[in-house]
Amino acid sequence: MIVGLVLALIAGSLVSLQNIFNSKVNERAGSWATTALVLGLGFVASLTLGFIFEGKQMFHLPHMQVWYWFSGMIGVGVVLSLVNGIRLLGPTVAVSIILTSQLIFALVWDSFGWLGLEKIDFTMKQLLGVLIIVGGIMVFKLGGKSEPKRVSEAASLE
Repeated sequence: MIVGLVLALIAGSLVSLQNIFNSKVNERAGSWATTALVLGLGFVASLTLGFIFEGKQMFHLPHMQVWYWFSGMIGVGVVLSLVNGIRLLGPTVAVSIILTSQLIFALVWDSFGWLGLEKIDFTMKQLLGVLIIVGGIMVFKLGGKSEPKRVSEAASLE
C-alpha cells in the first residue's frame, strides 16, 4: 500500500509539472501543436523505455478489449482540455476542477462497474467526500480576493 501511495503522489506531482510545461508551450505554439508535441514526445519516450525494459514483450496484449486501443485518442482530448482550461481559469482552479471531475467519474464508473471495472458499492461516505471537495473548490474560487489597499488610497481615506 505504501508503494501505491508514493506512486500516486509522484503521479500527482508529475501531472502538475506537465500542466505547467504544457501551458507554457501552448502560449507559444497553440493547442494543437502543444497536443502533438506532448503526445508525440510521450510516444517516443514510452516506446524507447518500453523496448529497454520489456523488449518485444510489451506488444504481447492477449485478450484486450478493442475499445481500450483508443485511449491514445482520449489523450488528445485530455491535453487539449487541460491546456485550454488552464489558460482560461488559471492552473490552481483548472486542476482542482479537473481532479474533482476525475474523482466523480471514477466513482461513477466504479459504482456501476463500467468498462470492465470491478463494481463497488456507492456509499454516503463517498458522496460526502466528493461534496466536501467540490465545496472546497467553491470556497477557493468564489471566496473572493482581498486586495491590499494602496498607500495613497489609505492616506486619502483618513
